[in-house]
Amino acid sequence: MTIPNLVSTSRVALGIGFMVVESVPVRLLLIAVASITDMLDGWLARRISAASRIGALVDPLADRFFALCVVVSFVADARLTVLQAIAVMFRDVMSIIGWFVARNVSWLRPITFQARGLGKFVTALQIAAFLAVLLAPALTAGLVVAVFLGGVAASVDYTLMLWRNRVRE
Repeated sequence: MTIPNLVSTSRVALGIGFMVVESVPVRLLLIAVASITDMLDGWLARRISAASRIGALVDPLADRFFALCVVVSFVADARLTVLQAIAVMFRDVMSIIGWFVARNVSWLRPITFQARGLGKFVTALQIAAFLAVLLAPALTAGLVVAVFLGGVAASVDYTLMLWRNRVRE
């Protein structure tokens, strides 16, 4: 377990913490810390030459787990509807499906999944939506739509990348 991987896996604990606490200031702090660790793990991995295939898998899984914990908490608190939760998690579900497809379809070249600009933008929108739920509920519906549309665009972007990198006969 490398330091960057420990930083990534901390988001699992942060997600569980988010589900346990109900205090808005504490939840805001957990979102902030999770966001910082999301940026810090990759930077650390590059800085101390600790990038690894495991880290490339742990980081997005920890991201998805944290987001899922937040969304489940918001649904349980009736701050998001189930439909809004599905919209916010669309990109995350599609990326997991895409990963399994890429690993199990023989004519797809084994590639390393890396964060792409559009995916990072959707993550930023997701965080903005989480903050809106807690701080500015009137903005939530619009941000949920933006996250969903961005998620669709990011899913298409990853699919096209996978298609361009397929094995050609």
